[in-house]
Amino acid sequence: MSTTDQFTMFPGQMWEKVLAKVKRAVVFMDDKCAESLHWNGGAITLFEAGALNVKQFSSFESSGENEPKAVFVVSTLLKGRTVDIIKDIISLSHFQYCVVFTTVAHSVHLLANNVSVELEGKPVFEQLEEKLCEWMGNMNYTAEVMQAPVVFAPVSQQLLLAPAFAHLFPLLPPDLELINAKRPEKKRFGNISDVDMSSLPTNLQIEIKSLASALNSLFETTCTREESFAVGPMSRLIAAELTNHSQAKNRRKTAPNKASIIFVDRTMDLTGAVGHHGDNLVEKILTVLDLLPGHATDIQVDMMELTSLHSNKLSQGTVAPGCLAQTPSSPARELWEAMLNSKQKAAMMEVRRHLVEAASKENLPIKMSIGRVTPEQLCSYVQLFRSDWEALESHGGVLQLGLATAQTLRHPALPRWDACLGCQRLLLQALGDSDFPTVLRQLLPMMKPMSKSGSAGPGDQRSSEDCGPEEMILLLIFLYSLADEAQPWPHQGREEEEEEELEKTERELIEALTLVITQEAELSPLLQKITALERKQQSPRVRSDCEPLGACLQHRPPATPLQSRCAGLQR
Repeated sequence: MSTTDQFTMFPGQMWEKVLAKVKRAVVFMDDKCAESLHWNGGAITLFEAGALNVKQFSSFESSGENEPKAVFVVSTLLKGRTVDIIKDIISLSHFQYCVVFTTVAHSVHLLANNVSVELEGKPVFEQLEEKLCEWMGNMNYTAEVMQAPVVFAPVSQQLLLAPAFAHLFPLLPPDLELINAKRPEKKRFGNISDVDMSSLPTNLQIEIKSLASALNSLFETTCTREESFAVGPMSRLIAAELTNHSQAKNRRKTAPNKASIIFVDRTMDLTGAVGHHGDNLVEKILTVLDLLPGHATDIQVDMMELTSLHSNKLSQGTVAPGCLAQTPSSPARELWEAMLNSKQKAAMMEVRRHLVEAASKENLPIKMSIGRVTPEQLCSYVQLFRSDWEALESHGGVLQLGLATAQTLRHPALPRWDACLGCQRLLLQALGDSDFPTVLRQLLPMMKPMSKSGSAGPGDQRSSEDCGPEEMILLLIFLYSLADEAQPWPHQGREEEEEEELEKTERELIEALTLVITQEAELSPLLQKITALERKQQSPRVRSDCEPLGACLQHRPPATPLQSRCAGLQR
């Protein structure tokens, strides 16, 4: 077996530990673990292993009298709210056997309990086992607590994601101020790169140590000795934590396989996150379609095309959504890999080919067509399966990917993708020819409110195909991330004058963007996050999706009005 295959199989091997315990049990699972399971075969694997039911990890859930066994799978520390929920569920049920899996290593639990030395055994887990028996009402009942690093999602044969750490984000300058505020003046850090692990808030230390522990488990299972490289302050902390892991030193002495791991701070490459340069179908699907509730890595596909229901507000939610995740043995896995690794045109041709082949296998009356792939064409192929339930079940994966493609191609946001791509190319060219304030001014004419009809309105209104406020924010991040590529400025002898010019331009941008946002009929989820954030000091922590907006504006001190305004978004 190749090393690549070993890495791909690792997430499934970790879930095997859980599957071995779920026979005749009710399984309670939190969202982060559920997302990992989603990419490792889904809930069906639990039922195939003998689970009686799968429920959300919530105080409002319980089991019946004839369900004496429970398995809890959580991605958090076994303390505080997590333990309270476990106690609530047990108190409402009739369990005689409880198994608790956590993705957090016992060593991290010791840190969370302010224990700085390694102890024999696993006292934190053992103490909880006693509590579980106490809550079940009989100390002779059975309770087990153990760790299982079920944090990875095998999206493809060569790509593992870690949804449990989706919101882990590098430190920003405002965080440095908060860290220094709690330190003596003589011991304050001058730069983010000077911050050490012990000076971070406990919750952030726990996140970093949990990630390092999960990576160590990955390398240990695959018998790999890693060589770590880091780009950025936060990455250096994570790499150092992995290097100093208590089990890593012995592993690196004996492991036969060798691999390099590169940690990169997201703030070192914001242009990659906000760019529209990709010619990949999956990238566009993930961008325009809504995420599955509680997920960070998969989207929901409207499956109404496979029913006779009319798609309207009343029928929304009637049919469970589809998704992109496919089981390894599924016929759709080949199509999914092709979509991931091919350019958009080739991927669309593959989608059509798989739909045609599936329809042909089921002897459905398909009309062959060549030439350009259209969403209407793909939907017509999918609808052939509507009246054949056996065929629908056999080819469900291909149908979901086909519908995801069709819904993306006809999504109203897709033209704005192309508009953003054109804008970014022009702005990139302008950065090489002009100074930064001049390039910024090119965004002002683009900041226009939406016309009521959605079509092209007067000169001061935009159509549905023009860049909206969300796209303008992305363009601003794109520009500020590449500000150093602009022509040198301010020019010698004109520093004060050109700084004032930049401040004036930024104030105009702030006013224009604010006006556009306030005139939106309905705010997108991202804009709702930005406008609803309370602007108050908080300790550095695991960050939300919108906080990178401030990071792009940290390329030059002192902060100008636009920088200060955007930096406030992360507070």
